[in-house]
Amino acid sequence: MSQSIADFSQCRHLAVVGVSRARRKYGNYAYRELKARGLDVMAVHPELANVEGDPCFKSLADLPRPADGVLVCVKPEKVPEVLRQAAAAGIRRAWLQQGAESDAAAKLAAELRLDLVQGECILMYASPVRGFHRLHRGIWRLIGRLMVAKS
Repeated sequence: MSQSIADFSQCRHLAVVGVSRARRKYGNYAYRELKARGLDVMAVHPELANVEGDPCFKSLADLPRPADGVLVCVKPEKVPEVLRQAAAAGIRRAWLQQGAESDAAAKLAAELRLDLVQGECILMYASPVRGFHRLHRGIWRLIGRLMVAKS
């Protein structure tokens, strides 16, 4: 596990950008799962007043309390604005869920001095890891060991 993943995994207060009206979208699923795991999560969407029965905030600047990190579940073209909002709000850690990542986002995150995770599923690392994600994480660990052994 990278240091960035380990550090983000210690965050207890998270903003989730990319929740939607559609309960089945990944942003909502991650929001529910992280909340069920005991994390303090705050939903962010520019047009929604609430999500999953909780208040939803228009931007990271509108959060009612500081966030340790931000989970980003939006299309890559929307990520730069989210990263700029995170930096402006004093959030130093960002996790780009699979599908949100890009080389441009990584470059911008470095310029903004954000600790960035991308290309990984947060639910494989957010404690307690359970269900399918626990199995998935175990498989990735095994594959990593096999790759190290081959080199």
